[in-house]
Amino acid sequence: MIKQFAALLLLVALSACQPNETPQPEQIISPSAKRTELKVGTLYGPQIYLNSEELGESGFDYEMANKFSDYLGVPLRMIPFTNRKELFNALKSGDIDIIAAGIAKTPNRYKQFKLGPTMYKVNQVLVYKEGTPEPKDIASLPGEITVVSNSSSVYTLTQLQKNYPSLMWSQVDDKDYEDLFALVAKGEVNYTISDSNSLLINQRYLPELRAGMILDEKVEIVWLLPPNDSDRLMSKLLAFWHKEKRAGTLERLNEKYFGHVKRFDYVDTRAFIRAIDNVLPEYRSLFEEYAGELDWRKLAATSYQESHWNPSARSPTGVRGMMMLTLPTAASVGVSNRLDPEQSIRGGAQYLKDMIKRVPESIPESQRIWFALASYNIGLGHVEDARRLTQSMGMDPSAWRDVKKVLPLLQQSKYYKQTRYGYARGSEAVHYVDSIRRYYDTLVWVDNQSKQLIELEDDTQEAIAETEMTPAEDTLAPQG
Repeated sequence: MIKQFAALLLLVALSACQPNETPQPEQIISPSAKRTELKVGTLYGPQIYLNSEELGESGFDYEMANKFSDYLGVPLRMIPFTNRKELFNALKSGDIDIIAAGIAKTPNRYKQFKLGPTMYKVNQVLVYKEGTPEPKDIASLPGEITVVSNSSSVYTLTQLQKNYPSLMWSQVDDKDYEDLFALVAKGEVNYTISDSNSLLINQRYLPELRAGMILDEKVEIVWLLPPNDSDRLMSKLLAFWHKEKRAGTLERLNEKYFGHVKRFDYVDTRAFIRAIDNVLPEYRSLFEEYAGELDWRKLAATSYQESHWNPSARSPTGVRGMMMLTLPTAASVGVSNRLDPEQSIRGGAQYLKDMIKRVPESIPESQRIWFALASYNIGLGHVEDARRLTQSMGMDPSAWRDVKKVLPLLQQSKYYKQTRYGYARGSEAVHYVDSIRRYYDTLVWVDNQSKQLIELEDDTQEAIAETEMTPAEDTLAPQG
């Protein structure tokens, strides 16, 4: 007995002498296998994940995933999939660590995966085409509903079918929301179902889309983790989420990707898309030339908001030209003729870039353009007044999402009498910036579509050329 007790003491002593192992960054993700990167499965979408030559990687889910990988201390690798079935299978098989793709929380997904905390909430809405009768009753639609397979839309319809047994729909495997949006806009599909944010974003490119009845409210958007061996990763994700929520990151990204799309004007959007085709080509080279380090599309979007790309535009207050310059502003940037498109664009670009430099250094680089544009509209002094009010209310004066809430207060005597520069049309400045952001997003989308079309045409021409060369090469072969 004494020998057994002594052996036990020796075993305890030996185990106590073992060094405590601190998990290395690559061990944090999975206890069963070392990883040197965080592999995040995703889907393409303006609010989820995009990768372009000019802007690099972007999207709500991308930015949060990038911050999470930094939190874990491992590099991020975004892995986009073209359909949800492959995406979900990749998570189940361990090919990816997380799904971050604007996925809605449903009971079915709760059974199959571990669900992360809520990123934001959306409504599920029925989508139809402008010019067709607005659907009033889900049980008696005069056409078929088409939805994406393995999407939350299927769950929504399945639940509705319990109360409306005659409700029918079709599912497609080879298309996503944006494909179905385009088909609805063309009249080739009667209805589809989408989350409200995706619809708002796509209405900038396809203004024919309309939101019908709300089928499900305040649906939570979450990340998905593997059903097994992911407790450690979930713990890290929860700690990260609480940290970023306290830091205001979720609010900032919500404002960045969704804050400016809630105002939709069908007539204006259609007019803008026509102007991109018919008017912009004449002036595009000037925007590109004088934008410098500024994205030319932001300069072009500002010009459209100012004048609708009309060189002869004139306001009742006397501002004129493509960039609607006042006489003092024109003189300060060397513009002698405000009606000359090149001079106006050059002067407006210079003034906007000067305004960006004058914005306080405390404002993050990614948001300086919005403060500068608000200043372009109502003056830097009024924007600074709004920033001081924002701070006095306990909000962040360097965050556009907070300052845009306060700017409209400059129209109320209760608030503007506290400021240095007094009354200002703050609501107009907010609308001005939001409109430019929408125009800019549309220009980026159209530009990317054009590049994809050119690449497709080039590939087609190469294939044709190779096919045509084959017989000629055969005739040059040595004769046996």
